[in-house]
Order: sequence, then C-alpha cells, then structure tokens
Amino acid sequence: MRVAVVGATGNVGTALLRALSTEARVTSVLGLARRLPDRTSEPYRDAEWATVDVAAPEHDEVVVERLATLFRGADAVVHLAWLIQPNRDRELLRRANVDGTRRVARATAVAGVPQLVVASSVAAYSPVDDDVPRQEDWATGGIAGSHYSADKAAQERVLDEVAREHPGLTVARMRTALIFQADAAQEIVRYFLGPLLPTQLLRHGRLPLMAAPSGLRVQALHADDAADAYRRVVVERAGGAFNVAADDLLRGGDLARIVDHGRLLEVPPALARPALALAYRSRVVRTDPGWLDMAVNVPVLDTTRARTDLGWEPRRTAAETVEELLAGMGRGQGLRSTPMRPATPRPPTVSAIPLRGRESARVPERLDRDLFGLYLSDHLTGATAGLERIERMVSAYRDTPFHGELAELAEQVRAEREVHRSLLDALDLPRRRHRQAAAWVAERLGRLKLNGRLVERSPLSALLEAELVRSAVLGKIGGWQTLGEHAEELGLDPAQFTELVDLAHRQLAMLDRFHAYVRARAFRQGRPLGSADVTS
Repeated sequence: MRVAVVGATGNVGTALLRALSTEARVTSVLGLARRLPDRTSEPYRDAEWATVDVAAPEHDEVVVERLATLFRGADAVVHLAWLIQPNRDRELLRRANVDGTRRVARATAVAGVPQLVVASSVAAYSPVDDDVPRQEDWATGGIAGSHYSADKAAQERVLDEVAREHPGLTVARMRTALIFQADAAQEIVRYFLGPLLPTQLLRHGRLPLMAAPSGLRVQALHADDAADAYRRVVVERAGGAFNVAADDLLRGGDLARIVDHGRLLEVPPALARPALALAYRSRVVRTDPGWLDMAVNVPVLDTTRARTDLGWEPRRTAAETVEELLAGMGRGQGLRSTPMRPATPRPPTVSAIPLRGRESARVPERLDRDLFGLYLSDHLTGATAGLERIERMVSAYRDTPFHGELAELAEQVRAEREVHRSLLDALDLPRRRHRQAAAWVAERLGRLKLNGRLVERSPLSALLEAELVRSAVLGKIGGWQTLGEHAEELGLDPAQFTELVDLAHRQLAMLDRFHAYVRARAFRQGRPLGSADVTS
C-alpha cells in the first residue's frame, strides 16, 4: 500500500509516520506539509516528501490539481492538516481547515484514490450536560462560541457532501479526544499557552495550586494510540466515523493530582470565562474563551466501535499521557519539524551538512592565513544576515504559494551557516563574531525602510527582497567554488562544495520563480501577493 499523509509534520502526523513504518502492508509513504521537516531524522527519513499548502490563496482548481498529481497512485489519503494559530485570523483558519478539507477531498476523488481518512474531533459533536458516553451517531453540530468546534462541525458537512457525490470513495472520520505526547510539548505550548508562561519551570517541580473551571472533565489520548487507530483504519480500508479516546475520564481533582500536589481551586465557568478572555486579550495566553466553552460542553466518547470493528485498544491511560506531556513541557521537548520543534536548542536543520574531512583540515603555509580567515568570516557574516532576511520573508509571505519553499530555503541557509562555522573551527581561524553581530543589527535596521507603506506590507518590499537574496545566492556560489578550488590543499572533500554549488543553483531557480511571481504584482493596483492569477 502507498499512503499519502497531508500534514505529516505535526503531532498526529509524526506519530502516524512511526506507526506506518512498522506496518508490513504499507510499502511507501508520501508526507505532505507546508514546511518540510529534517528529512535525515526519525521518523521523517523513511517517507517521501513534497511541499503543499491546502490553504494557498489560489483558485480551488489549481490547488486541487496540484494535490491530485501528488495523490495519484496512492491507496489512501490521510488528511491531518489543521491550523490552530493564528486564531485571531478567522478567515485564514476557515480557509485552511474547512476549504482545505474540501480541496483534499476533491483531489482524492480526482486522483482515483479509494480511501480518504480525515482528522475530525470530539469537538465536532453537539453539546451535552452529562457524562453519558455518546456513540458516533450523536449530532455533529459543534459548540457555540468555539471557532475550533465550528470548523470541525463544518468539516463534517464537507465530508457528508463528499460521501454523497462520490459513493465509491471510502471516507473515514476520526473523532478523537485531546491528543498529546511528550514530543508535542512545545507545539502545544506555542499554540495554547504562549511564551509568557514559564512552562520549563515544571522540570523543577509542580505548581502549589491548580485552578480549573468547576465541572471540567477531560478525555485524552496518546498520539501513538491515535496513530494506531489511523493505521488500522487505513490497512482495513474502514469507513465511517470512529470515536477514539483512552479509557479514563479526568476530572478537576485528577488533573490537580497530576499537575500539582492535588490542591484544586474550582472556579465557576461564569467567572473562569471572563478571566480567560482578559488573559487572551492581553496576549498572556493564546487560548481564547471558545476553548473553555468547548471543554465543558463536549460529550464523553464511547469507543465501542473502534474496539469492535478495528480491534483497537489504548495502550496508555489519559493520566499517563498528561503526565508525559507535562514532563515534556518541563524539558522543552520536541522533534525536528517546524511544528514540533523543541524550545532550546533549535533542532538540526532540514539539510544538516556535516563538514567532510574536518579532522584533517589545516591551512597550508602557501596560503595567506589572515586573508583566508577574513574571507571565510565574511561569508559567515553574509550567511548570518541572509538567514535573518529569509526568515523574515518566510513569516511575511506565508499567504503566497512560495511559503513552503522559502521555509526550506531558510533551513538550508541555516545549515550552510553551520558549514562556515565548522570550517573556521576546523582550520583554527577566528570567527570575528563582532562582524556577525553587526550584520544581524544591519539586517534588522534594513527592515525599517518604508517602501511607500506605513502600516501594511508593500509588494515592493517583496520585489526588492527577492532581488537582494538572489544576489546573495550568486555571491554564495562564488564562495563555494573558491572553497572547492582549494579543498584538497585544505584537507577537505572537494565534492562537498560541488554539491553545495548545485544546491545554490536550485535555490536560485526557486528565487527566480518567486521574483517572477512578485514582479507581476509589485506595481499593479488590486493584485495583492496572495492573488491567484499567477501561480508557481
């Protein structure tokens, strides 16, 4: 079997890659994401990869055909891509979550793939005021006040429509409880808590007191158990809805015993909601009050069908899963993908580039040591400034079709910067850190130019940045060629620098396409960067 996983770099996607790698019936996996992971690390190394943005601001037909091209030949498509943040941008969230699901479903049908498996949620269900477990036939009307729940309910309507229009397509809906794992700790911190809460203090002990809304009850699920359910659905080509959750139901007191020393302060929801709203408006936390509305109103899941039809059983309790998550938060734990990245240090990059031959590297006497050291230091300085610029572009142009490629470029340049650092260290040459610091400051100051706009991004900025970075890549090619020329006498592998030159040419080709995209919009009224009449 060949399985395509959309959103393969997040919490569930990463766990699913692990699960599929142990399944003998799955012969190949295609991972799709907006931002590619470190493909040299587990569990990402065994999959094929492609960049795709299901929320790309292009015509639906363009995105659907792009997806269908990638899906052709697959036996199943698993759709996990879902935006949690920025939750203040409601239009973007709906485009990614609801319209993105519709695009993936249409592409699956166009490509002739026989099965579509979609990440739904307990949040899709209509509210209840009791603890009676509900089966999959409970209404999926969502929880009022929660944008996440509203989009999950809307996603269910999309799947209803797809099932009617394509009766030959097997559609499975995975209605899971909250999904956690230690490796997702920092992803969850970034999405829900934010940088102002010192979660890494958890490594030194628990809180003296936990406050929670009265009546709170939580069903949770370990990511590996969720992935096992997905795996079973795929290999059995099962369809329909499946509730998936651990056996135990955690109440406020249970959470207090896990999070602190069992001391619980219960707060009436009528007071908890405005307190959370204030913290959200003040940007202390990233969790809006809709998440509280959802938490106290979703039903308890009856998982009989998953156990009976799939033979699925959870291997971890909800309590064990939450305990593992908190320990991961204390360690700042994560993996080598953008969503799952740890707190510190930053994980190795997409294209980690070890310096080959560094053990025997030395500057021969026939070379001017000072001049050569200055040359390498200047290229390190250029890489430092270039990385700052490209990372800004990744953030600024997320609504263009080039977001994924720019993100990968940033990771490649980060790895190349490490090559320069390794070179200087191996050759016992000074880095001249003051030059890199000055380059960092200069790049930041360079962002202050207005380009005719005071409060919004100017298309002219994108055009100038594309030209600036293209010029920098051309200079970088010269640097790699120079190092390749002297590699043997430096005791290094010349082939490595040939590979880096080839990589730079591919980067240049991408930047040429980005420049063409931007220059078609830079000076024209009514053609924002995200408009869809010119594609990559």
